[in-house]
Amino acid sequence: MSRGMTGGKTGGVTGGMVIAVDGPAAAGKGTLARRLAAALDFAHLDSGMLYRAVAAKLLQAGADPADPSAAAGIAESLVAADLGRDDLRHEAVSQAASQVAVIPAVRTALLAFQRDFAEHPPGGKKGAVLDGRDIGTVVCPDAAVKFFVTAEVGVRAARRHKELIESGEESIYARVLHDLQDRDARDSAREISPLRAAQDAVRLDSSKLGPEAVFEAAMDLIASKSAS
Repeated sequence: MSRGMTGGKTGGVTGGMVIAVDGPAAAGKGTLARRLAAALDFAHLDSGMLYRAVAAKLLQAGADPADPSAAAGIAESLVAADLGRDDLRHEAVSQAASQVAVIPAVRTALLAFQRDFAEHPPGGKKGAVLDGRDIGTVVCPDAAVKFFVTAEVGVRAARRHKELIESGEESIYARVLHDLQDRDARDSAREISPLRAAQDAVRLDSSKLGPEAVFEAAMDLIASKSAS
């Protein structure tokens, strides 16, 4: 990897390049972020898993995901091992995570976790790829490269429905669509760190581009950035 790929503007870090990948649920941002991290040999953090981990622990304890005190307590004590739970992709956890994400104290606690990851990529990696909903706007506003991956809500609902069926969960497309629409509205309307594209983010519409085309477009932009 060239010096240009890991040096220069790094999103406020000394360790290497930071790439921010944002977008709504089931748009394909996670797929893109994982592929970029693998191709570049960067560390990868799915920030949504942090909120899911908090939500899962709340549900396990029988607590209300909307309870600020309970949610903040769990967020402050969250450790990397919590991201390995096998229930983080369950639909109940997904919905609870969206409730947890609007709690200011939770976001403050997890913001520190994310920034530390970006500043000190684990495993001795030379850079980091973080995906979520506010990476380019709040977590790493000076990230060297920012993407906003989106897709039509009907396309995203079909993808999520297929994932749930394949994972052995019961799923009804109409309900998945309704849940995604509710989540989009909740994430976009929240006062703290709402879902939106950073002004300097490159938009990639995955409802019109397949995963390979999205990846290639992203890699081309990263290459142009590193060459400049």
